[in-house]
Amino acid sequence: MANTDSNFDLTCPCCGALLKIDVATRAVISHTAAVKPRMFNDMEEAARAMKEQDNRRESIFRQSVEAQKHASDLLEKKFQEAVKKAKESPDTGRPIRDFDLD
Repeated sequence: MANTDSNFDLTCPCCGALLKIDVATRAVISHTAAVKPRMFNDMEEAARAMKEQDNRRESIFRQSVEAQKHASDLLEKKFQEAVKKAKESPDTGRPIRDFDLD
């Protein structure tokens, strides 16, 4: 059975748009964009979402500021621990390099 219709419909896998393709010319002859759902039902819901986003952003910023205040103490403790480990482990001299073994 031969297909007499020289057009076929194709749904875009990325955006969901409907494309009409002409077989003879191998070209898109029409494009229908996919319907996107509304993000918010009303303005109050949108305002509430914006306020929650602002609160979350402010909380993350406060945590970052607190972490930055204590960063110097943390680095000092890490440095002291590294010095302690360096004093405990014996110094073996120069490390052996690959070409020293030849």
